[in-house]
Amino acid sequence: MSNIGFMFNEDERLAIDGLRRFLDERLEPELKELGDVFYPKENIREWMMQLGEFGIVNAPQPESDGGLGLSWRLHVQLIEELAYSSGDLAIVALVNAAATSMLLRLAPDHIKSRYAGPMLRGEIIGAVGISEPDIGSDVSGVKTRAVRDGNDWIINGEKTWITNGEYSDFFICTCRSDENQLTHILLDREEHPYEVRGIPKIALNSQSTSQIFLNDVRVPVSNTIGEIGSGLKNTLTLFERARIHVAAWGYGIARRALEESIKYAPDRVQHGKQIAGHQLIADKIATMATQIDAARLLALRAASMIDAGQRCDVECAMAKWYGTEIAVEATRQAVQIHGGNGLTKEFIVERLAREAMITPIPDGTTEIQKLLIARGLTGISAFR
Repeated sequence: MSNIGFMFNEDERLAIDGLRRFLDERLEPELKELGDVFYPKENIREWMMQLGEFGIVNAPQPESDGGLGLSWRLHVQLIEELAYSSGDLAIVALVNAAATSMLLRLAPDHIKSRYAGPMLRGEIIGAVGISEPDIGSDVSGVKTRAVRDGNDWIINGEKTWITNGEYSDFFICTCRSDENQLTHILLDREEHPYEVRGIPKIALNSQSTSQIFLNDVRVPVSNTIGEIGSGLKNTLTLFERARIHVAAWGYGIARRALEESIKYAPDRVQHGKQIAGHQLIADKIATMATQIDAARLLALRAASMIDAGQRCDVECAMAKWYGTEIAVEATRQAVQIHGGNGLTKEFIVERLAREAMITPIPDGTTEIQKLLIARGLTGISAFR
């Protein structure tokens, strides 16, 4: 655990340390043995169940709903620890956490009782579909249609960049249910089949990022998540909380790059001295360490505000912007510190750099975060 023990009580520190030991002693060796492959669903489910014992999905959920009743602040730290070990598994976990939160906050009782418990235990995997080929950050422009037919919805459309798509047991789909209304609808993969195609990327290909195609999929109206027409408001709430998890995902990857650099620099000798003693290398390491700590503090501040029930849209946007952009910068510097070795598969910093490049994109790009921050501070919106 990084030097933040003062921010957590003894029980929370034990939870963080317990997860760290599990990741170091059990999960990382298993991932290393598997290598750079697409992880099968059976493995993903087993790991999610194991990680569930450490609160990776259920930590901040109420005990009355089957969660652990712990803080969002702790949960953000747990996501960082997982991202440090595996960027792939961290994004699987944070999407599962987001889907679980939606179910517990918004789903009718029969849906909640069927899906939320298994999600909290890591037994099933969920996906959330917002983005479309022509729609990214502009949620209000969603084109996927849900047309009422008696007691059913008939859904047609296409979603893209869907994390967990190939693994998903269910899919919460953002649909246009009327000209000016968005609605969330849950599709069970067995009962309401949807087509899934994987999307190859520059990194993070050990987990599933997918397109999902919906062709006349018939779903009961009782599978509506939240009130009909409340989809935009609920999506924005989802984004706000997810942003601090994405921030932790980013600076967790950055922290791994920093620690790999700290291990490498004293061992590498150039011009008769360890490169750690060269001023430019020392500057890079010092800057990386300070920026990563700053990113973490921004995210933990936002999480503490969620715990306190305070509005924190600006703070979440700050955390997401800074945490993910620092991931890009820190991993690039780690490659520089490693020199030519940093471009080889023998060292993991090249992989970390590719992974970090992805982190500023989900849940609103860096540019979107800056617009949100400015709107919160000035009251002037850049959006229509």
